[in-house]
Amino acid sequence: MKKAGDLLSFFFDEQMLNTAQEYSELFASWTFMVEKHNIAAAATHSQIVELERHVIFIEADHPGWIQILQTKQRQLLDEFQRCFPELTITGISFRLSRDPRLMKTTPVMKTLPNAEPGPKEITPEKTQAEEQYPAEIYEKIQDADFKQALKRLERSIISRNNAKREP
Repeated sequence: MKKAGDLLSFFFDEQMLNTAQEYSELFASWTFMVEKHNIAAAATHSQIVELERHVIFIEADHPGWIQILQTKQRQLLDEFQRCFPELTITGISFRLSRDPRLMKTTPVMKTLPNAEPGPKEITPEKTQAEEQYPAEIYEKIQDADFKQALKRLERSIISRNNAKREP
């Protein structure tokens, strides 16, 4: 015959294991969530960093990614609530990462035509996103204003990255 303490210990250990598993699945689900909502590129620029008081905190490496994620905030929250009902998630909060090691990305390097062998230069007309996603990606966006805003954001990011590289 087992003691009540043994049964309670088993129950709480099982409950803690289940809770830990839920948290692990939540943090691991980020890539799936952004891919499902057609913002897969955001997975390499953002991550879930915390769940506190039923609010998911997501850090991004650039304010532009936060803006893009905010356009899908309602859908992401609905999806989190559907997939993790036991966590009673009530909100999503985005913030800029203060950790410089978070999700470093490397620009696509291209050699200019007819250039001498040597250092490569970045061509602003092709970004890493365009290398991964052809120009047709913009064609899928129905809202013309949103499409233009994304293109402006992309050009801004390119010019800032180029300015940082200039001596």
